[in-house]
Amino acid sequence: MDDNTRSIFGLSASHLVNDIYSPVLPAILPLLILQNGYSYFLAGLLITVYNLTSSFTQPFIGWLYDNKNISVPIPVSILFCAFFMSFVGFVQQDYYMILIFGIGAALGHAFFHPSALGLVSRLAKGASRGRLTSIFVVGGNLGFAIGPLLAGLAVGFYGISGLVLLFIPGLLMAVYLTKVLPKDFNRNHSENNENTVETEKTRIPYLPITLLVIASAFRSWVIFGSIAYLPTFLNEQGFSLIVANVLTSGMLIAGVIGQIVGATLSDKYGRKEYTLFGMIASIPPFLLFLATEGWVSVISLIVFGYFLWSTFSVTVAMSHELAPKGAGTVSGLVLGVGVGAGGFGVAITGYIADISSVNEALSYLIIPIIVALVLFMLVPYPWKKAGKIKS
Repeated sequence: MDDNTRSIFGLSASHLVNDIYSPVLPAILPLLILQNGYSYFLAGLLITVYNLTSSFTQPFIGWLYDNKNISVPIPVSILFCAFFMSFVGFVQQDYYMILIFGIGAALGHAFFHPSALGLVSRLAKGASRGRLTSIFVVGGNLGFAIGPLLAGLAVGFYGISGLVLLFIPGLLMAVYLTKVLPKDFNRNHSENNENTVETEKTRIPYLPITLLVIASAFRSWVIFGSIAYLPTFLNEQGFSLIVANVLTSGMLIAGVIGQIVGATLSDKYGRKEYTLFGMIASIPPFLLFLATEGWVSVISLIVFGYFLWSTFSVTVAMSHELAPKGAGTVSGLVLGVGVGAGGFGVAITGYIADISSVNEALSYLIIPIIVALVLFMLVPYPWKKAGKIKS
């Protein structure tokens, strides 16, 4: 294994650790609601603020990295995120302090991606660029999937203050990165890239990208709404907090597998075709999950996560193919604005839970699923048989 490949595997591992902290707040919501008496709306607002801070600052942070060569070193960004999220248990009695610590963790999460993705772009060269880049992406997906499991175990055994144990992987990873990354790892990747200066004005097809961003926001509403309230819902159904978070992680891990399979199938059968198939296929298991109990409900939950999240990487590829000369811009819009705007929906779902029940609030998530499906269908992107997009 050459030095570049070794560094990318290290970055993938760091992506895994960095994204472990993102689903921690949803994992501890049941205890915050129980111990502090928060309404579902206030509890959901913590998730909304975290998602909005992380997502909407990333385009600006990326712009600073690309144009001003300003960035936070990768190991520092991981420590920043790990500290604020791991020590949130020590400020659990103060809602506003939890909010501040959540914002701090979200900024650490946002600082990480521009620098890490820039370095991956420098290191992943030649014919293996796609494979090496995918290694980095999957690392983050896995981290997001196992985060609820680790948080559930820490809190289940030691209470909310047990979250401090999650600082250990962040600290170890920061030290590890200083060993595996190249000495100039914090240098802007564009400095030595002869093709960085674009001679042709970047053209963004605004209608297709706007539809993709809005559709992605509704899909994110479903994803984050599910993650935020599934532990509470399952806990109310008689599952322990640990088991509830294990099942939530299971749904997310199924989604990680779905992304790999979905992207591969979309290469053969078409991006738009697979996106619509995945969205439609997620509806029956979602309804079955809400209408049943026991193993049928659990299996339905896993299948739902698989199909819904399997469309994520496919729609990112669609955005890049729609704007091949503006991949950085559209990535910031789809991954940042699209995901962040979906975070608003978590608070809406929480409000519905306050005036009805968690079960009913989750059942209303069928609406954003259908809206996202319709919007993805309206995106002016060619069907596979119609040929490729002209760039």
